[in-house]
Amino acid sequence: MGPNFGSDTAETTIGNSTYNSLQVTLRHTSGPLQLLAAYTYSKSLDQSSNLGEEVNPLNPSLSKALSTFDMTQNFVVSYSYQIPLKRLFRVKNNWTDGWELSGITRFTTGLPVRLINYGDNSLLGAEPNGINNFGVDEPDVTAGPLALNHNPRNGQPYFNPSLFSENALGTPGNASRRYFHGPGMANFDMALLKNLRLSESQSLQFRLEAFNVFNHAQFFGPQAVDGNIGSATFGQVVNAAAPRLAQVGAKFTF
Repeated sequence: MGPNFGSDTAETTIGNSTYNSLQVTLRHTSGPLQLLAAYTYSKSLDQSSNLGEEVNPLNPSLSKALSTFDMTQNFVVSYSYQIPLKRLFRVKNNWTDGWELSGITRFTTGLPVRLINYGDNSLLGAEPNGINNFGVDEPDVTAGPLALNHNPRNGQPYFNPSLFSENALGTPGNASRRYFHGPGMANFDMALLKNLRLSESQSLQFRLEAFNVFNHAQFFGPQAVDGNIGSATFGQVVNAAAPRLAQVGAKFTF
């Protein structure tokens, strides 16, 4: 709107959100194995997921979209297995007793891609101000296949950027701020433990832990795909989760 215009602040209750889900949990214990599995199928919608997202002041329904944290499917398994070395070697001592393998495995669909058009083509004056990091302007989108790239390692765009353009002057843009999801995740965290009983009240535990143990490239996260229409990397996968991390540790209990 330019430096010659001021602003007036108005506050009103115009937002709402919905969350619906199917949640299933399975717990199983059998001898040395403990297993816990959880599955969620869900959908979350809102007009703003955080303080950084402004809501269209003239028509709040135009801001309604998938929540920034929406994940359609999420499956997590955690387990613990007491390794029976004493049975394999038929010897019970401090070397064969107390070994344990544990881990967490997660398969999930991706988080929504946030489409952004910085600026004020809508002429609403709702520009980012340091607190509200996103305005209400969205790109324009034309009908066509998104052609989502399910193998981001190939370096191709994650979605078809040619479908999108800057919103026309005086309009907020016809694309929803979030309406499709980014890459998902298939992650394995594992730990090998050795528990050593020192006395009735004292024990020592050694741990070898690995996160993303198979070093699988994880293009997962709210900023994984660039949804800024003004960016040279619009439509590209620009962020990845951490590679394999390993650590060793010890714990003394008394």
